[in-house]
Amino acid sequence: MLLRELINGDEFPMDVRHYLAHWIEGQDWERASRDSSQAAFLFQVLLENLDNQFSRFAQERDSFLLQRNFRRYKQNFQKYQEEPYTLATIINWFLVKEKGILNDAELAQQVQTLQVQPAAMELESQRQVEKRLKDLKTKVEVMEHSIRCLEEQQDEFDFKYQTHRMDSCTAEEKKKQLEGLQKMLNAVDNCRRNFLSDISAILNAADVLCSALIDEELVEWKRRQQKSCIGAPDDTSLEHLEKWFTQIIECMFQLQMFLQKLDELVGKMTYENDPIPVQKPPLQSRVDTLLTHLIKSSFVVENQPSMPQGRGLLVLRTNVQFSVKVRSGSNIIQHITCHLATSQLKGFRKFNVLGTLSKALNMAESMNGGMVADFRHLTLKDRKVGGGGKGINDLSLSVTEELHRITFQTQFDYQGLSVPLETSSLPVVVISNSSQQQSAWASVLWFNMLCPDPENVKFFETSPAATWPQFGEMLSWQFLSCGKRCLHNDQLETLAIKLFGKQQSYDNCKISWTKFSKENLPDTNFTLWVWLDGILNLVKLYLSDLWSDGSIMGFVSKGKERLLLKKKQNGTFLLRFSESIKDGGITFSWVQYANDGTPSVHTVKPFTSTDLKQIALPDILCNFRIMVAENIPVNPLCYLYPNTPKDQAFGKYYSEKTEEENPYLKYLKTKLVFVSKENSCSGVREGPESDLCTQDRDPPSISDAGDDDVLLRESEKSPMLSSSTTDADILNSMLDIDGESTVPKPFPATSPHISLSCLHQNFPESAGDNLEEAHFTDTFQEFFNEINFQIQQEEPDDVILDLGF
Repeated sequence: MLLRELINGDEFPMDVRHYLAHWIEGQDWERASRDSSQAAFLFQVLLENLDNQFSRFAQERDSFLLQRNFRRYKQNFQKYQEEPYTLATIINWFLVKEKGILNDAELAQQVQTLQVQPAAMELESQRQVEKRLKDLKTKVEVMEHSIRCLEEQQDEFDFKYQTHRMDSCTAEEKKKQLEGLQKMLNAVDNCRRNFLSDISAILNAADVLCSALIDEELVEWKRRQQKSCIGAPDDTSLEHLEKWFTQIIECMFQLQMFLQKLDELVGKMTYENDPIPVQKPPLQSRVDTLLTHLIKSSFVVENQPSMPQGRGLLVLRTNVQFSVKVRSGSNIIQHITCHLATSQLKGFRKFNVLGTLSKALNMAESMNGGMVADFRHLTLKDRKVGGGGKGINDLSLSVTEELHRITFQTQFDYQGLSVPLETSSLPVVVISNSSQQQSAWASVLWFNMLCPDPENVKFFETSPAATWPQFGEMLSWQFLSCGKRCLHNDQLETLAIKLFGKQQSYDNCKISWTKFSKENLPDTNFTLWVWLDGILNLVKLYLSDLWSDGSIMGFVSKGKERLLLKKKQNGTFLLRFSESIKDGGITFSWVQYANDGTPSVHTVKPFTSTDLKQIALPDILCNFRIMVAENIPVNPLCYLYPNTPKDQAFGKYYSEKTEEENPYLKYLKTKLVFVSKENSCSGVREGPESDLCTQDRDPPSISDAGDDDVLLRESEKSPMLSSSTTDADILNSMLDIDGESTVPKPFPATSPHISLSCLHQNFPESAGDNLEEAHFTDTFQEFFNEINFQIQQEEPDDVILDLGF
C-alpha cells in the first residue's frame, strides 16, 4: 500500500496531514484515544490550526481551492465534537499504518543499498559491452557481404581470363584485353588485402571485447557468486554472460569460415604477391586463440557444491550426498562429457568421489535454456593413504582449515577446433561429523570474505586479518540470510565497540582469524564466532519474523539500553541478544516508574533455543506477568520501543493453541503464564533453581525507604514494589551494579543472579538505597485455568512445562 492510497479520504485528508504535519507528529494520539480530556484538548487545537491554515490560504492568490477544502475539512471534523477520542483513534490508526509503510520501504531500501551503486556501475558496463558487441556483429555482417563481392570479382576475372585464352583475336585486341584483365586482377588483389585488413581490425575489436568479458565481467560475476555463497544479496544470473559469450563465439566461428573461404579462393586462383598465403595464417592463429580462450572461460560452475540439509554452501560431509552444477556459457556447444575429480594437494586428506561422474551437457536440466550438467548424487569417501587415514599436514592446519576443490574436465570438439576444458568449484571444507559444521562454516565465511583467488587452497597458512567494514558487511549478510534483514548502523557500532572499544572511526580496525574463531571471548568459554553463530541459529529457527519486521533491537549495550528506556513511558520494553549465552539467547528489558517518578529498568533472564522450541517469544511476551500488591499478576510490558503498542507489534504472532494442537494441554484447558514475584518467591516445580528476572533501578530517595506497598500516582507511572526486608550485607553480596555509561564493556561475564533460595529470606528496605541496578530472581511458572485459578493437578508432568528457566 502507498501512502497516497492510505491517506486519500475525508476521515484524515492528505492536505491536513501535509500542512499540519509538524504539529500532528508531535502529539500523543495513542494516549488521546484512551484519555477523553486529552482528546478534547487536541481536538480544539486541531480546529484552531485548521483556522490558522485557512487564514494563510486566504492571503495567497493561488490557494482558493485549498482554502475551500480546509473549510470543508473543519466542518467534517466537527462531527467528532461529542466524541473527540474517536477522531484521535482514527488519526492514531493512520499514523501507525503510515509508519508501517515507511518501515517496509526502509527495509527494502536497506537491502537495495547493498547493491545500488554496484548495480549502477554494472548497468553502465553492460551497456558498453552491448554496444561493442553490436558493433562487432555489424562488422561481421559487412564482412559476409565483402567475401561474396570478392568471390564474384574473382569469378568474373577467372571467366574473362579463360575467355581471353580461348579467344582468337588480333594482337591489338589481346593487348587491350590484357590491360583490362590487369585492372581486374589489381581490383581483386586490392579487395583481398582490404578483406584481410578488415578481419584484422575485427579481431582487434574482439580482443578488447573478450578482455572486457573475461577479465572484467566474468571476474566480477565469480566474485559476486563467491560473496553470494556467504549470504550477499548479489545477482549471480548467467543470462547476460551466456548471451555475450554465445554471440562473440558465433562471430569468431564466422571469421573462421571467412578464412576457410579465402583458402578456397586461393585454391581457384593465386598470383605473385598474393596477400592471402602470407597474412591468413597469423589471422587464423588469432581466431583460434580467441575461440579457445572464450570457450575455456565460458565453462563455469553455476551452482557450487552443497548438501541438501547442510549448514551452507561449500561445506561437505563424507558419506553424505551433495550436488553441483556446471554450465557452458555458449549454447552452440552440444555434446560434452564431464569427468569429476578432487584436488590432490600434498599433506591434505584424499577423497574418492562416488556417484555418476560423467554426464553430457544438455538443456533439459537447465531452468533457463543453458547447457548444463547437474551432478545431484555425489558423495565423498575418505581415501586411505600409507600409514593410515589423514596424511601428514605440513601446514599444521585443522581439518576445517583444509580447503579442497572439485575439478571438472572435458574435451570440446567443434568445426575442427579441439579444446580441453577444465573448471573447478570454489574451495570446499570437508568434515566427517556434524559437530564440525560450525567451524567449517566459519572457514567458508572467512575465505570468501577475504580471498578473491579461488585457487589459494593454502589460504589459512597465513590468513590475513579482516577490516571492520569487511567483517561488518559479512556479518550483516548472515542476518540477512537468516532473518531477511541486515544489521543497521547502530547494531554494527555496538558490535564494533565490543571488539575494539570506543573509536572515532572503525574503518582501520582489524580482526584476526584467531580472534574470530579460536580465542575465547574475555571471561567466557566460547569464541566470538560461536557466540554470533548461536544468535544466528536462534534468529533462523525461532525469531525470523520478529527480526525481519524490526521488532528486535538485538545488539545494544546495557548502558544504552537504560538510557533509551528511561526516556520512554512506563511499560516500554525492548528485545536484545544476550552476551553471555554460548548458543544464543534473547532477553527483554522494560522501564517502570516508582511513585516519585524514578525510573527503574528490569531485565529477564535470557531465553534460549530450548525455551523457544516449546513456546514462541511472542506468546512469552503476551503472557508474561509480575506479582504486585496482593499477589495479583500483571503484565508490565506495554510498548515495544520506541512507542509501538505490544499487541500491535506482536499480535499477529500470538498463538492460542487448542488441546489437539498442543500436547502439553492434553488434560486441562490452560494458559502458560510467566510470573515474577517482587515481594517474595516460592518454587512451583522440582528440579534445579534458576533465574528469570533482574532489576535495574536508579538510587531511591531516603523518603521511600520502608514503603512496602506503593499506590499509583498517575496513569503514566507504575511503580515496582519494594522487596527489601533482609540484611544489607547479604543483599549487596548478591547484587550486580552497573554504571550509567552508554559505552558497553567488552563482553563482560554473565551478570550474577540471586539464587531462588536466597529470596526466601527477608531483605531490609535500606539495603538497596545506593544500588543502581539490582539483579534478582523471583520467578515461577504457573498454569492458569481459563475459568478458575484453582487447578487440580492429577498428573503434574502433563501440566507443568519445564522450560529450563
